[in-house]
Parts: sequence; structure tokens; C-alpha cells
Amino acid sequence: MRSIDGEVVQRKRCPSYNLSVSLKLDSHSPSGVYTPPPPAGGVFPGRGAFGTEEREVSKLMDSEKVIKRDNDYVLHTYNRNPIALEKGHGLYAEGPEGQKYLDFTSGIGVNSLGYCDVDWAEAVSEQAHKLQHTSNLYYTAPCGKLAKKLCKRTGMSKVFFGNSGAEANEGAIKAARKYSFDHYGKGRDVVITLVNSFHGRTIATLTATGQEVFHNYFGPFNEGFQYVPAGDLEALTELVDRHTCAVMLELVQGEGGVVALEPEYVQAVRKLCDDRDLILIVDEVQTGVGRTGTFLCCEHYNLKPDVVTLAKGLGGGLPIGAVLMNEKVAAGMGAGTHGSTFGSNPVVCAGANVVVDRMDNGFLANVNERAVQLRTGLAKLPMVKSLSGIGLMVGIEFFGDVRAADVLAACREKGLLVLTAKTRLRLLPPLTLTAHDVEKALTILNEVLSEMAQKSPEEQA
Repeated sequence: MRSIDGEVVQRKRCPSYNLSVSLKLDSHSPSGVYTPPPPAGGVFPGRGAFGTEEREVSKLMDSEKVIKRDNDYVLHTYNRNPIALEKGHGLYAEGPEGQKYLDFTSGIGVNSLGYCDVDWAEAVSEQAHKLQHTSNLYYTAPCGKLAKKLCKRTGMSKVFFGNSGAEANEGAIKAARKYSFDHYGKGRDVVITLVNSFHGRTIATLTATGQEVFHNYFGPFNEGFQYVPAGDLEALTELVDRHTCAVMLELVQGEGGVVALEPEYVQAVRKLCDDRDLILIVDEVQTGVGRTGTFLCCEHYNLKPDVVTLAKGLGGGLPIGAVLMNEKVAAGMGAGTHGSTFGSNPVVCAGANVVVDRMDNGFLANVNERAVQLRTGLAKLPMVKSLSGIGLMVGIEFFGDVRAADVLAACREKGLLVLTAKTRLRLLPPLTLTAHDVEKALTILNEVLSEMAQKSPEEQA
């Protein structure tokens, strides 16, 4: 521990890489971001994979150059924030010029342990120095260890590893159709999903996504998908026929506005699937691996799906997807039915093993405590109309003409990174956040929303 300008900060060190990062937001700075002055001699300490390096200020790759190069050569499919990030530790990211940001996005729910967790980084590095890739033609220990942990933790029978949430959902769709084909023959292959769902950006998972805005430009789309409004059991029951093989749903619709399904509806869907021998697929790409305060969001619903998909937070920052299946579904997926060149990569699995190991009762207790603290504080802020989601998957609806995109931009200027989901602000902080981190975020949000409330005070009821 040490002090900077009277504020105590924690200085953490990674012995393997000789790294050190000071974590601090400066409330005295106009932007709310602490920018350290250059040390004597005009040299900043940098950090690389194999030790320290010194970089002259004049030679630093500044944000403007990073952004220009990206705009020149990277396909413009992303509406990026106008900042560049160079390094990070814990909940804080840092730009090339030393700007620091408190990150409540965790890379859209990916950095479950925050930036560069020491145990995670060392496990990944150790495995990368030992064996980085083999393909699935051979056995590796990290894959089997991760598979065992996931099956034991979730009660599922088998797991298939891919590289993303979309791939995991593709695998789930294939497994459901394979089960149906084996037991009922050809023609029973329709998957029903929910309006406002989001399941990925491949052609099949884009078709499975129940939002028309994603169905532009890329047709013809795959056959075999139908949609019903979330919560409308009657509509779902009427749509199920002899061609239906599965129902696929998110328990909290993340991209659809951070909207949680009602428990009674979810249990009724489970019963319908049991009665009609339909495969129930639960997409936990965003909700899984501790995000909602339990390892799976299914636990909040006392739900046992036939197939559950994971990605995002499972890898802790490296790409991974997982399709977990119960015994009856897994039985039909034999050799040649599915595959992936990079799936179950030993380096990625080494990192994922650290993530899963960290998810003990004490860790999840902190997730739940911080979720209560965060939601309690948010409910007291000006212009906040309602909160949605579960645990540390938070949606914020505002009064009046307050736009989530404007709140995002204002928070960024004050050193806080957040997300949006349709008309709501969305928070997906790393699961390692502390009470102090929550208070910092609430302080910045309060400043932003108070300024907006002064401009339109009549809007708040």
C-alpha cells in the first residue's frame, strides 16, 4: 500500500513478469481520471511479456495513432468508443498516455477476474511455454480438467469446447437436432426462440436471434427457427407441433435489454419440453460463470436444462465456448458429429481452470453482496426509473429524455466505462469488484445523472 496525493492506493506486482500497476481515480482532475506526471528524465516504465522496458515519452504509441491505424485497416463493423486501451489490472484499464478508467464492462462480460489477474496470467503463460496447441486429435490435461470441473459443477454429463458463444449455440442447435433425428427421424428440426433474444452472429445463430434488426442484409436465412414473445406460454404451446425439436432461451435477455424471465414461465417451459420430449437449451453465454451470483443462472430458477451454453466469462479473457449436455443428448453426439480445430485449446483451458477454481462460495458471496450494494445505490440516483437483470448483470432504465448512450459518453469522460442494451444502460463489472469500486462507480454515475437532471428536472416523477 502507498499514498498518492493523500489517497491510498494498492500497488500489486506480478513476479513472473516484473509488472506493477498503480490503481487510482483522481477526483480532483476535471475528467475524474488520474494522469501521472512524467518521472525525472521524461521516461515512463513500460511492461512487456518478458520483463520491463523503458519507453521515451516521445516514442509512446499515442491514442491518436492507435485509432487512426485501426480505422485505416480494420473493417468498420464496430462503433468503438473513441479511446485506446493499452494495459490494465483489476478493474482499471489504462490508455497510452496514462489515462485510467474504472471498467464496469469487463469486455462485455468476459474479464470475470478483471484485467490480468496474477494467477490467471501465470497459468496461461506457463501453459503457453509448455504446449500451445495440438488440435483435438490428441488428449491434453487442461481440457479434461476443465471438462470434469464443469460437469461436476453443473450436473451435466459431457461438454464440447469451441471458441465463442455463437459457436457454443451452434453446437447446442446441432445436438438438439441430432437427438430429435435419432429418436423421431427426419423433419423434426424446428427450434423455437424468444422475441428479443440474441444468440450470436453466425448465420444460424443470427437466425435464432429473435430481433428483426439483426435479420437485415444477410438473407436467405436458415429454415427451422420460429419465435414467440417471452413470457407468453400460450403462444409457445400453440407453436409447438410435430416439427419442433427444441426451445432455446436466455434466462436474462442481455442484448434484448437485460430483461429476466419470470420463474413461473421458465418452469412451465421446462414442463412443456418434458411433455413433448423437446430439448430445452439455455443460453448462458452472458449469464453463466458467476455473473448472476450463482455459477449458472439456472440455479436461480431451480432449472435443469438439457443443454446449456457458456462462453464470455469462462475464459477470463481468452476465447472459449462450451456446450454442456445431459446424458440423453450427449449419447447421440459421437465421433464426427461435431468438431473444432481450436476448441479445447490447452492455453485457453488453463486460464478457464483458474476462473472456475476461483468460483467458490466465498467468491460468489462477494458477487451477491456487491450486487446488492450496487443496486441499492443505483436505485437512489437521480433520473433512474427502474433496474433489471440479476446479480452483477444490471440494466438501468431512465426517466424522460435521458439517453443511455449519452450517459455512457459522459461516464467515459469522467473515467467510468459502461455499456448499453437497447434503451438501457448496462453494467457488467468484473466479478472481483470491491465495495470501494462500487462506491467509485456510483459517485461518477451520480455526478453524470445529477447534471442531466438539472437540465430536465421536470422529467423525473
